Amino acid sequence: MTPTIRPATPADAAAIAAVYRPYVTDTVISFETEPPDADEIARRMAAPPLLPWLVAERAGAVTGYAYASAHRARAAYRWSADVSVYLEPGERGRGTGRALYARLVEILRELGYVGAYAGVTLPNPASVGLHEAMGFRPVGVYRGVGHKFGRWYDVGWWQLPLADPPPDDPAEPRPWAPG
Repeated sequence: MTPTIRPATPADAAAIAAVYRPYVTDTVISFETEPPDADEIARRMAAPPLLPWLVAERAGAVTGYAYASAHRARAAYRWSADVSVYLEPGERGRGTGRALYARLVEILRELGYVGAYAGVTLPNPASVGLHEAMGFRPVGVYRGVGHKFGRWYDVGWWQLPLADPPPDDPAEPRPWAPG
């Protein structure tokens, strides 16, 4: 059974923080070292440029989320977005990550984004498999770029073209208006 995918709201911030917390405290999947609280998640959700945040629900409980954020700060990057997905342990391998990413990518295309990018701390065969199953292709590796839990980690980067070829004169990407 596929979970319900819907836009996240500030009321979901505590549930999103709870899903994310173990990735910060127990893994190198996230390079954050302090888990953000609900207020910080809500702030990130509202930060410009306004980009999609989605949640997956089963039986009314948030079991995962995906979001997009600005790829880089310089103006020429404004048609590119970084994407991430995080799931509760019981959701892994159930199609939830694919369902979240499918909707997220669809929204980014509708908003006028031209490329989606995902950074993956290596090794992480599950995340690499998800991204490649969704059509992302590897574009490079930053070697020894992140230090956590007493060692250095590589981060691989994957790219998904959202417009192929990209338009010569793209319209400005639009802000996301959930609902």
